[in-house]
Amino acid sequence: MEVENWSFNLLFLNHYKKFVRFAYNYVRDMVTAEDIVSGAIIYFWENRKRLPDDTDVPAYIVTSIKNKCIDHLKHARMKEKVLSEMASDAQWDLNMRITTLEALEPSELYTKEIYEKVNKTLLRLPEKTQLIFRKSRFENRTNKEIAESLDISLKTVEAHITNVIKALRKELKDYF
Repeated sequence: MEVENWSFNLLFLNHYKKFVRFAYNYVRDMVTAEDIVSGAIIYFWENRKRLPDDTDVPAYIVTSIKNKCIDHLKHARMKEKVLSEMASDAQWDLNMRITTLEALEPSELYTKEIYEKVNKTLLRLPEKTQLIFRKSRFENRTNKEIAESLDISLKTVEAHITNVIKALRKELKDYF
């Protein structure tokens, strides 16, 4: 039958179910198979005037369905590969988080946090107060030695250290 003599309804009624079964055997999804077949029939219908009169219409449409199924399956394969790689990346990320968490020493974490808070607190205090506290706590110097080296009274050294301790207690209250 010549291409021009094909009726859309006749084509649809006589071949649609066979075409869908053909596509379904490969794509394994009825909605996708129906979409592929409908697309192939519409493509044929829109381009029928460009085809030679002796074109075997069902074979032409089946070839179109075959190519659309191949495209669909290649896309599905690529999608599966990407999902697999994403799952692999997610698995790696999960393993890294587990390993990192297992290696974590909470005491070291808090020690670092406390050290940072102490330094920030000290930096907010006057320079002289910082100097006195550092000499007392980090250089292990006595209050008397500090007072003599800075030429200030012992009471002044004690007052500075008391101010630092108050500020630190306030800043570190959540840790103690």
